[in-house]
Amino acid sequence: MTIRLYDTSARQIRDFTPLVPGCVSIYLCGATVQAAPHIGHIRSGLNFDIMRRWFAYRGYDVTFVRNVTDIDDKIIAKSGEQGRPWWAIGYENERAFNDGYEALGCLPPTYEPRATGHVPEMIEMMRGLIERGHAYAADGNVYFDVRSHAGYLSLSNQDLDNLLQPSGEGETGKRDPRDFALWKAVKPGEPSWETPWGRGRPGWHLECSAMAHKYLGTAFDIHGGGIDLIFPHHENEIAQAEAYGDDFAAYWVHNAWVTMSGEKMSKSLGNSVLVSEMVKRWRPIVLRYYLGTPHYRSTIEYSEGALREAESAFARIEGFVQRVVELAGPVAPAAEVPPAFAEAMDDDLGVPQALAIVHTTVRQGNSALTADDKEAAVARLAEVRAMLGVLGLDPLDEHWAGGAGGDDLHGVVDSLIRLVLDQRQAARSRKDYATADAIRDRLQQSGLVIEDTPAGPRWELGPR
Repeated sequence: MTIRLYDTSARQIRDFTPLVPGCVSIYLCGATVQAAPHIGHIRSGLNFDIMRRWFAYRGYDVTFVRNVTDIDDKIIAKSGEQGRPWWAIGYENERAFNDGYEALGCLPPTYEPRATGHVPEMIEMMRGLIERGHAYAADGNVYFDVRSHAGYLSLSNQDLDNLLQPSGEGETGKRDPRDFALWKAVKPGEPSWETPWGRGRPGWHLECSAMAHKYLGTAFDIHGGGIDLIFPHHENEIAQAEAYGDDFAAYWVHNAWVTMSGEKMSKSLGNSVLVSEMVKRWRPIVLRYYLGTPHYRSTIEYSEGALREAESAFARIEGFVQRVVELAGPVAPAAEVPPAFAEAMDDDLGVPQALAIVHTTVRQGNSALTADDKEAAVARLAEVRAMLGVLGLDPLDEHWAGGAGGDDLHGVVDSLIRLVLDQRQAARSRKDYATADAIRDRLQQSGLVIEDTPAGPRWELGPR
């Protein structure tokens, strides 16, 4: 079956046809690094990480570009508030974003360009737009003439006559208030670069058009980002790129928000949940399950209860994996995922439907364990591992098992718990059941579930 994706520009699900057979090129609008990331920011990275993994599973050679916006109005404002260099704030938060992506198991991008590293490309694009009559310089600024591009607003489906274009301080000299800034004239104390039109700094939208052109060429397959970027950012990207002569993106894919009390999770609302704090309270693989398994176009309403449900659901999967490994040893992932899983993923990355196949296979595997059918249990685990690998949720993958960074404490904790379980077993052997029960109760109070099996006691994390 052909992979199908919802294309925002077409407002429908379309069959995916790559520009280059066997290859797929993806540009994802990444972090604006004025502050540390909350889980709403990381959701976008997770959704497109799953997309990238699925294309790779389907045999595509994937080029994945995720940019970093390290200069903009918000970063400069933070610099003034904190009395710190703008570049120090940007670099600190860029590292925080990358720590968050890595903690939640996102594969690194093929390229991760910074805006400030691509000013020459931006100057070249502005020069071309001015020469073609699509842009003009005024008061040290450079603006895009929105009326010069016939397809403007086709992505967001707005009416130009009723458009309210966001505008920043110092944007003087516009011929039309709806025109947007490609370049902003220098202000005292702000960072700036030299251009033929005077010193200044990039406009937000120009950065991505220039970087996509450099790394993916005049045309590429998929442009992604959150739904909040459709206008003005993505609309203005399209106008710049097409007016410059690029075909730009063939498909536009947008993920929905993470909300709290019905509002978009954002720093400005003060309701953000920082990734750095969340990973102290929840296992990163559980956070990935929580953020990555709803459909990418559906809103996630954040709550502690929903996270606990995700933790319990993943524990059922993980418990099955552990039981089969204890019985049969290491089991390699199957070469192919089940057909129903593939069908769900091909249909606009239907992760919820695909996850239902995972849970069905886990139940079948548990039934096989109950029936002492080792061969069937191993076969189901191989299928489960193949499916979880696509979702980035395989607990036996080296990233989660401690191979990435060496900071996973599961092995240490397991050794300590085994020591306590040995003491419990010794108490049972001498028929000191009161002590054995007391040890079990203390472990359960610590959030562990102890199960006595023919192969000996085993443990797993219980629901919170």
